[in-house]
Amino acid sequence: MDGEKKKSKKRSATSSSRPLDDFVFFVDRSLGRKAVAEALRAAGARVEIHDDHLPQDAADEDWLAYVGVRNWVALTQDARIRYHELEFRALLRAKVRAFVLTAKGLRGEENAAIIVNALPAILRFLAKHPGPFVARISRNSKVEMLRAGNGKNLA
Repeated sequence: MDGEKKKSKKRSATSSSRPLDDFVFFVDRSLGRKAVAEALRAAGARVEIHDDHLPQDAADEDWLAYVGVRNWVALTQDARIRYHELEFRALLRAKVRAFVLTAKGLRGEENAAIIVNALPAILRFLAKHPGPFVARISRNSKVEMLRAGNGKNLA
């Protein structure tokens, strides 16, 4: 091979089968307008904010349909989506991939740090699960399935 060195194909900690910029993350109003969106953008993510696209009082069914049509990835703190059948059916119809931050009582900057720390796990999860689904992001940035497209609650 004429002394050519091969470049390492080792992936970085945030890499997955698809790069971060392949996804658009939709930040639901439950996570606020500023801290989470700014932190994700600083980490290299493409971000859309609920209030930039929909009325603040838009029903969950409406924003889920909006996100699904655009093939965006939803980020929310609204865990009831997995329990309320009307909302979960809307999520299924729209083929939404939703990540719910389950940590409560934190400031925006703390929520942002948890989500940014979870980005590598989110990307791995997205590579394995085409959706629709609801997954949890826990306080320690761990990501796990809560309810899959088959309708089963897993946690």
